[in-house]
Amino acid sequence: MNFQQLRSIREAVRRQFNLTEVANALYTSQPGVSRQIRELEEELGVEIFERYGKRLTGLTEPGREIVRIVERLLLEAENLRQAGDEFAGRHTGRLTVATTHTQARYALPKVVQSFRREYPHVTLALQEASPTHIVELLLTGQADIGIATEALATEAGLTSFDAYTWQHVLVVSPDHPLTLVPEPTLEDLAGFPLITYDAGFTGRRKIDGAFAEAGLQPEIVLTALDADVIKTYAELELGVGIIASMAYDERKDSGLVRISADHLFDSNTTSVALRRGAYLRDYAHAFINMFAPHLSRDTVSSALGESDTRQAWAA
Repeated sequence: MNFQQLRSIREAVRRQFNLTEVANALYTSQPGVSRQIRELEEELGVEIFERYGKRLTGLTEPGREIVRIVERLLLEAENLRQAGDEFAGRHTGRLTVATTHTQARYALPKVVQSFRREYPHVTLALQEASPTHIVELLLTGQADIGIATEALATEAGLTSFDAYTWQHVLVVSPDHPLTLVPEPTLEDLAGFPLITYDAGFTGRRKIDGAFAEAGLQPEIVLTALDADVIKTYAELELGVGIIASMAYDERKDSGLVRISADHLFDSNTTSVALRRGAYLRDYAHAFINMFAPHLSRDTVSSALGESDTRQAWAA
């Protein structure tokens, strides 16, 4: 049994059993991948994959359990490498943070700036993705930290922490009728075309839920991933914009009026998520703490079970 065999098994599952893609991902040949898989199956005495001819088509019942073990073994191998770098005093590395556009654009710039000053030799990669893709990147080890408002807190394979709460706000042109309403209701809002986020992004579920609970069907004429797009079309008077509060800047958005929506929509919570069982370098802990100061190293390590590992090394 060797790590190349384990990686072949893992990638075969990740690549939907397409051995050509597995070979490309592992920088080897398709026959080489097939051989690695077959040798491990022979050593274990069970078939891991279902086959149709020479093609892999799925996992056998024992294969599903074996793949879970393979994932744990490869995660621990990566943890071992990270721990070695940590305790050898190496202050270089790479930190990949998967996050949404809203977080990258409005919540993270000062954090990234501070992190770069403190860890100039660490390569920081911000990977913008949808919440569901962020979950995938974390579970497959392609990202170290995930930050988003949707999806992260409910994924069983992740450990998540509440980072901060925020509200939606309305943005309209200065002469819009809603500027004359002291506290607009959902009924008032439903009387105008709306522009807001795509489904599954930036608290859209809370917006839809509020209207549904009130028995209203608003006219959403435009959706976008980017608050700047929403603001642009709200300023052109195509509709009332509903955006995250941190996306409104009074100085930059002088062509728009901000109207509180705290009374209309429930608050949202942005989460920080990590793969269960992952070992975090010092600089990863530092990034999390810069983003959410209440998330201390002890808090995060305890949830991940890191403290036992570090104590073992210290002993």
